[in-house]
Amino acid sequence: MARGMSNSIAAVILAAGKGTRMKSDLHKVLHPIAGRPMLMHLMAAVDALAPAKKVVVVGDKADQIEAALAGSAALAVQEPQLGTGHAVQQAQGALAGFAGDVLILYGDVPFVPSATMQAMVDRLNAADAPAVVVLAFEPDDALQYGRVITDGDRVVKMVEHKDASEAERAVRLCNSGLMAAKAADLFALLARVTDDNAAKEYYLVDIVNIANADGRHCAVVRTDAADVAGINSRAELAAAEAQWQAFKREEAMAGGASLRAPETVWFSWDTEIGRDVTVEPNIVFGPGVRVADGATIRAFSHIEGASIGAGCEVGPYARLRPGAVLEDKAKVGNFVEVKKAVLGRGAKANHLSYIGDATVGAGANIGAGTITCNYDGYFKYQTVIGERAFIGSNSALVAPVKIGADAIVAAGSTVTRDVMDGELRIVRAEQSVKPGWADRFHDAMRKKKAAEKKA
Repeated sequence: MARGMSNSIAAVILAAGKGTRMKSDLHKVLHPIAGRPMLMHLMAAVDALAPAKKVVVVGDKADQIEAALAGSAALAVQEPQLGTGHAVQQAQGALAGFAGDVLILYGDVPFVPSATMQAMVDRLNAADAPAVVVLAFEPDDALQYGRVITDGDRVVKMVEHKDASEAERAVRLCNSGLMAAKAADLFALLARVTDDNAAKEYYLVDIVNIANADGRHCAVVRTDAADVAGINSRAELAAAEAQWQAFKREEAMAGGASLRAPETVWFSWDTEIGRDVTVEPNIVFGPGVRVADGATIRAFSHIEGASIGAGCEVGPYARLRPGAVLEDKAKVGNFVEVKKAVLGRGAKANHLSYIGDATVGAGANIGAGTITCNYDGYFKYQTVIGERAFIGSNSALVAPVKIGADAIVAAGSTVTRDVMDGELRIVRAEQSVKPGWADRFHDAMRKKKAAEKKA
């Protein structure tokens, strides 16, 4: 069924677990992957379906999740935690009056594609009208996963591994835990789930078996194991990061970027890389980076919150901090740090400089060792450098200060007042020349040292 013909969608995201295996003061679903909390990866995929309702079921560290969501979803509290079926029931109040399709997702399963969610909804709205749609997968090793016993795409039985027969354990189709159901069906079925099991919990999977016992049928949608990989430990978090990075590297290269050593390049969730961009080894892109066509990012550079124009060159060993803007063909070289500053077209800062809270005009040249002194211990101030200005090596520009177009600041200067267009500014002590002084000094010191040895 086409998306436009389907009923409205609600998403219920379960995130009430304690996540004890993480051993962290941060809620499990807020641990970042590619610089973004894993929960927000999932929420972005949900948002692509334009849901009418989003409900996140919380328990432990609920305040952290509330802060992260910032009002973008309703919250339902599960306290105490009595199983997955009980968790979904807690969303019933937030979905009062909602009569559409409900997707049940997990905050620690962040990589479910929007297309897979849509496939579940489409199957739910097919002509045979299944009561529940189950998302299943075939892992390399079925381990302790619950099994999904099917006849075609109809679910005959859901069985936990510990309760499965040998024949059922031989089935490779496993339960991801993700489901879809009509709101009315979902909560009616959940109301009949009991805790008659060893764990004394209310299991979500039981709604499938209850529906089957009623003579209704349930359907399965299959997906790749990677799409439903859960994250419960630091090791699994690292594996998820590696999975995401591998995908992003392939995407960047397919889009026309050259990664010299792909496995050493680390992207963030929102990194934008243009065509004919060259990325050398050992590069870290933090959040908020855009790299335009034809730029070169040289080895061992760290870039965050920066915009890099077409044909720019960055590094090696450069650091671009949030607010850095390099216009086309600008160059930032080795051991240069740029923060909250704009380098105009063709401007250069090639070596060993700090450019912060500044505007550098087109074609300006910043000599080695130049610093914009932007902070007085209380406030930050702006430095403005005009077009084609030349700043000599080892200069300190004490903000607030303006350097005019085509001006020259002599090497070693400490500039505290504005420099006019076309002006030469030299601010350093007058050079003192003392002929023969060094020779006399060395003679005196040698004699003194020789005398101490004789003593």
